[in-house]
Amino acid sequence: MPTHYHLLIKQNQHKGISFFMSQLQNSFTRFYNIKSLRTGPILLEKFKSKPIISEEQLKHISRYIHLNPFSGGLIKNISEIKNYPYSSFPEYLKLSENNFCDSTVVLSFFGGNKKEYKDFVLNNAEYQKTLEYCKYSNKW
Repeated sequence: MPTHYHLLIKQNQHKGISFFMSQLQNSFTRFYNIKSLRTGPILLEKFKSKPIISEEQLKHISRYIHLNPFSGGLIKNISEIKNYPYSSFPEYLKLSENNFCDSTVVLSFFGGNKKEYKDFVLNNAEYQKTLEYCKYSNKW
């Protein structure tokens, strides 16, 4: 996404995600500032996090993240989602050689079946796009 990103992270120790995000954002800012010969902050807001408290919520958060480029209008055709370069969706479907993500927890809710997960995501694409439209529409 041009203005934000989503990470689905499991916390293994108290305040682990806060520490990780601090290091990630500080490192990115230092890198960008050195490369661009500039100083000052890059990111405007502190990161936001929400605890996931159920398996059902985890499934839907994963789906939301993977559909975000479509529901946000960055890609027009849902079939393009499998090739979107800034998504882990191809990795979940094993279409990518990358091994950056551990998809086993999310896929376990679908019996490890990548096709079932793919269908779950793609079959909810138009619904999610409608929710995004309603969220930002002033016509209500």
